[in-house]
Amino acid sequence: MSAPAFQPRTDYPEVDLRVEALVNEVIGRVADKWTMIVLDVLAENGELRFTRIGQLSDGISQKMLTQTLRQMERDGLVVRTVHPVVPPKVEYRLTDMGFSLAEAFCGVWGWAAEHLERIETARATFDAAKAG
Repeated sequence: MSAPAFQPRTDYPEVDLRVEALVNEVIGRVADKWTMIVLDVLAENGELRFTRIGQLSDGISQKMLTQTLRQMERDGLVVRTVHPVVPPKVEYRLTDMGFSLAEAFCGVWGWAAEHLERIETARATFDAAKAG
């Protein structure tokens, strides 16, 4: 039994160019390894200090963590709270919009888990054909 032929949708409304640009930017940013990891860390752990986010984001440099959090804050995905104490205490948490993006991203994890073996088999087959 073969899979049904893919039928692309043709009933889409006219696309707002601003929405298209935003989607391209967000996909580019979220597809970034560190943004996805920080998003996941904050979704799983709630509000965290900078250092703890770095510890839970295995392999991220301090500079890259700073850049990632700043961009996420600019996009409205995280809130940065500075507590007036010495030494300064800074914490980050996801906004509602950040949580909704994390929920959407969870679908990708589920898809990857569901298709892991098929992808590994396809890669092995492809690599064997190229090596032969």
